[in-house]
Amino acid sequence: MKGHRWTKDQIPDLNGKVVIVTGANTGIGFQSAREFSRKGAETILACRNETKAGKAVRKIQNEMPEAKVRYLYLDLGSLRSVQQFAENIRKQYSRLDVLLNNAGIILLPYRTTEDGFESHMGINHLGHFALTGHLLDLIRRTDGARVINVSSLINSVGKMDFENLLFDGGKGFSRVRAYGRSKLANLLFTYELDRKFKKADFNALAVAAHPGFSYTDLGRWRFFRSLRYIFFPIINLVTQNPNMGALPSVRAAVDPEVRGGEFYGPDGRRERKGSPVRVRSGEASYDAEDARKLWLLSEEATGIKYLQNSTPELNRCSADFFPFNNSQVIRQM
Repeated sequence: MKGHRWTKDQIPDLNGKVVIVTGANTGIGFQSAREFSRKGAETILACRNETKAGKAVRKIQNEMPEAKVRYLYLDLGSLRSVQQFAENIRKQYSRLDVLLNNAGIILLPYRTTEDGFESHMGINHLGHFALTGHLLDLIRRTDGARVINVSSLINSVGKMDFENLLFDGGKGFSRVRAYGRSKLANLLFTYELDRKFKKADFNALAVAAHPGFSYTDLGRWRFFRSLRYIFFPIINLVTQNPNMGALPSVRAAVDPEVRGGEFYGPDGRRERKGSPVRVRSGEASYDAEDARKLWLLSEEATGIKYLQNSTPELNRCSADFFPFNNSQVIRQM
């Protein structure tokens, strides 16, 4: 990796590829979608805000009139919406080359999703867990498909509590604790998913990325929005713009040198900014037992079961390991 600065110019031709980017109406999600579209991919912006998503689509089309880009409604805080989105995708597409699970919320007060989950875990992790499960058959049928989960530097302070994973009734909740747990969950999910891909002999990769310290994240915090113009010179020194913040996700999605179970982030000091390289996540993210527990609890919470046989001795035949067709991914209401 040393001496090798990966840039958007190294994105390969993506004509014929189908890419989904959640939360693509702004920030690093938008920049990622823009780069995929620029290289010819059919790019779906999966967003909750129709107005902002429409503006994002038009912005890409104005810059690149030939871009194959569209918007489809997705609310990751609603398992019903996730299921409906996936059904629409399965009806319209026969492949899925990249699922970029980028959308997320950050440091919000305690609240719950439509399904009663604490919102950080519900949207940042469980919504994407369910979405990936519903789209698994398309991923299985696409040679070389990739699932990219966007985490954060704050994963290193995240802690799992399997007795109170979702801060039931607000018990034990703090904004930092909830956000950190959700970002750690993104990594535990990624590494476990890639292990399952390998055991099933799937020609697919699960990879994680983080954008460093992007000022698009600061812009979501009301406090920093009020001060960013005063302190912009200082903020600019320690953060990077969304164009650069998107590159770890984009590299994870398209670089042929990427391997499953890797994590990409900036190469600068403390990974705050810089060019995208392979990095190491916090030690807790490599706990295979925690990943297994999280997986089982995520299946229970969402009703999405990727596997019929979740015992340690897994059948390595993919037809047995992932036995569901488009209508058979289990959804328990």
